[in-house]
Amino acid sequence: MAKLFTIPVPPRPKRMKPRKPDPRYVEGQRVLVQAMRYLAQTDPQNNRPAIALLSEHFRTQFRMSDRPQQN
Repeated sequence: MAKLFTIPVPPRPKRMKPRKPDPRYVEGQRVLVQAMRYLAQTDPQNNRPAIALLSEHFRTQFRMSDRPQQN
């Protein structure tokens, strides 16, 4: 039988620069929140699907591939 030797090596994480938030992303999130507030104030019952769609974008990162469902 072969013997397997492992040499433990302590992990050395690379020194990462602290991330700065992208101002375009932050502005996009602010616009989504304003749109949800407007829809909720005008007609919350009829605008519920639109609010849900915007909320999904708010909870995740906005992706250009996302499209509203076609009825």
